[in-house]
Amino acid sequence: MNDTATAYRNGAARPATRDRARIDQRFTWDLGHIFSDWEGWRRAMGQLAALMERYQAFRGTLAEGPERLLAACLLSDELGRLVQRVHSYPSLMQSQDTRDNAVQARLEEVRITLARFRQASAWYAPELLAIPRETIRRWLEDTPELAPYRFPIEEIYRQQQHVLDEDGERLLAFAGPLAASPAHTYSMLADADVDFPEVTLSDGSRMVASHAAYAHGLHTLRNQVDREALFEAHYSVYDSSPNTYAAIFNGILQADWFTAQARRYRTTLEASLDEDDIPVEVVERLIAAAKAGAEPLQRYHRLRRRTLGLERYHSFDAYLPLVELDWQIPYESVPPLVAESVALFGDGYRRTVERAFAERWIDVYENQGKRSGAFSAGVYGVHPYMLLNYADTVDDAFTVAHEMGHTMHTELAHSHQPFATSGYSIFVAEVASMTSESLFLDALLEREASPVRRVALLQHAIDDIAASFYRQAMFADFELEAHRLVERGEPVTAESLQRLYLASLGAMFGSSLDDQERDRNTWARIPHFYGSPYYVYQYATSKAAASLLHWRLTEGPEGARAQTVERYLALLRAGGNDHPIAQLRQAGVDLATGEPVEALVTTMGSLVDRLGAELEGFGLRG
Repeated sequence: MNDTATAYRNGAARPATRDRARIDQRFTWDLGHIFSDWEGWRRAMGQLAALMERYQAFRGTLAEGPERLLAACLLSDELGRLVQRVHSYPSLMQSQDTRDNAVQARLEEVRITLARFRQASAWYAPELLAIPRETIRRWLEDTPELAPYRFPIEEIYRQQQHVLDEDGERLLAFAGPLAASPAHTYSMLADADVDFPEVTLSDGSRMVASHAAYAHGLHTLRNQVDREALFEAHYSVYDSSPNTYAAIFNGILQADWFTAQARRYRTTLEASLDEDDIPVEVVERLIAAAKAGAEPLQRYHRLRRRTLGLERYHSFDAYLPLVELDWQIPYESVPPLVAESVALFGDGYRRTVERAFAERWIDVYENQGKRSGAFSAGVYGVHPYMLLNYADTVDDAFTVAHEMGHTMHTELAHSHQPFATSGYSIFVAEVASMTSESLFLDALLEREASPVRRVALLQHAIDDIAASFYRQAMFADFELEAHRLVERGEPVTAESLQRLYLASLGAMFGSSLDDQERDRNTWARIPHFYGSPYYVYQYATSKAAASLLHWRLTEGPEGARAQTVERYLALLRAGGNDHPIAQLRQAGVDLATGEPVEALVTTMGSLVDRLGAELEGFGLRG
C-alpha cells in the first residue's frame, strides 16, 4: 500500500476542542499574509480614502484623451486591489468568530465607505459613454497600455442602452438598500426570529427541529416516522405563515422588475443575464432539458424506495444513506488524496495544491463562533483563503475537493490576469469545483474495495447531481415562472406560488415522489430566492459543463485528453477576460447545444446503474 493510501486509512483525528486558541496553528489560516495587524489595516483604510479622493479628480476629464482614461483605469485597479484587502481582512476575521463585535464594526466601516464611493463614482460609465465609440476603439488600438481594460470598457458600451445618465445611476444607487430590504426581512424572520418547535422521536428523545437538526436528521434518522415528524415540525414554521413569506418574496420580484424596467430590459431574466451576455435561451433550454432528462433521477428514487423498503416515499426520504456506515476520513488524509486526484493537470498545478494545504491558506476545524459551511475567497496579490468546518465525514472530504477547485481557479486567474479581468463570473465558478469533486470521487472509487463504501461513494455522486443539477433546475423553473407573474401584472400570492412550485416539483420527480402536496411551501425555505435571484440555474449549467469536461478528461478519446487538459487550464487562467459562454466554448463546452446536459443525463444514468449493481451484489436491492 502506498503512502497516500496509508494516510487515507490512518490519518490523525480532529481536535477534541472548539476553543480556537487550543487548535493547532497549522489547521488555521494565516491572515497575516494580508495585514500583519489591525494597525496595518487602519493605515490601508487611510490610503483607501486618499485614493478615492484622487479618483474623483478624474470626473469630467475622461474625454481629454487615452492617457487620461488610462490613468483613471490604473487608479481604479489600485483602488480595487486595496478594497479587496481591506474588506477581506475583517471579513475573514469575522468568519472565524462571528461573535466579535469589534470586527463586525470594522467590516461595517468598510461597507459604508464602499457604498458612499459607489454613489460618488456613478459618473464613470455615463461619462465614458459620452465619448464616441469609434474614438474609444481608436484609443484602444493606439494605446497598448489600455489592452488589459479593453474587455471591461467594451462591456460598458455593449450595455450602453441600459446605462442611465448620471442622475439616473445615482438614483438607482440610492435605491439599492431598498431593494435589499426584503432579503434582510426574510433573514430576520427565517433565521433570527424563528422559533422552531420541539419534536419527540420514536425512541423518546426530543430535538428542536432547527435548520441544522432538520438537515442532520434527514441523513441519520433510520425510522421513517421520525423523519416525517421532523419534516412536519420544521415546515410548520413555513406552513403557518405562507402569506408572509409570499409577501416578502413578492418584494424581491417587484424590486427585480423595477430594476429591469428602469434599465430598459424586456424581462427580469434578460436583465439578470445581460451582465455576462448570456442568452435567455440558455436558461430556458436548461429547464426544458432537465425536465426531459429526469428519467434517471426518477429511476434513482424508485431504486431508493425499494432498497429502503418503503411503501410510500416522500421528499424527507430522499436523503437517507442507503447503507448504515460509520466511515470517517480524517482531515490529514485528505490533502494527499486531493493532490493525487488532480495529477493529470501537471506538476505545477499539483504543487500549488500542496502549497495551499501546507502554507496555511485553509481554516480547517469548527470553533466556537465560527461561520458555518465552507467557502473559498480570493485576495488578489496574496492568495485565496478556504474556510472549512471539517468533521471527518465523507461529505467533508468532498467539500475540501470542491473548495480546492475554487481556490485553484482563483489562484490561476489571479496569477495570469491583471486585476481588471481577474474576477471570473459565477457562471463558470462552479465548473472548477465540480470537476475537482468528480476527480476526487474517481480517486476514492479506484482504491476502495469495500462494497458498502462503494455504495456510499456512488450515492454521494448521484445525490450531488440530483442536488446541483436537477434540484437547481427545478428551483430555476419556479423562480422564472414567479418573476413572470409580476411581469404579466398577475397577483403574487401564497396560493399562486404554491401552484408554481408543485408544478416544477411534479415535472422533475414525476410519480417517484408521493404526497407532493405536502411540499407546497418548501420553496419558502430557499435563501437564494431572496438573497440572490436568478442565481441557482448556474449550479445546473456548471454541473452540466463539468460533467462533459470530466468525461473528456477521463473517458474521452485518449489522444484528445491532453488537449482537454490544456483547454481546461486555459479556462481557469482566463479569469474574466471574456464572456463566460465564450470561455466555456473555448474550453470545448457549448451551452448553446444540448451536448452538456446530455452528457450529464448519461452520467446520471450510468451511476444509477452502477449503484443498482453494487446493491444487487450484496443483497441490498429491494
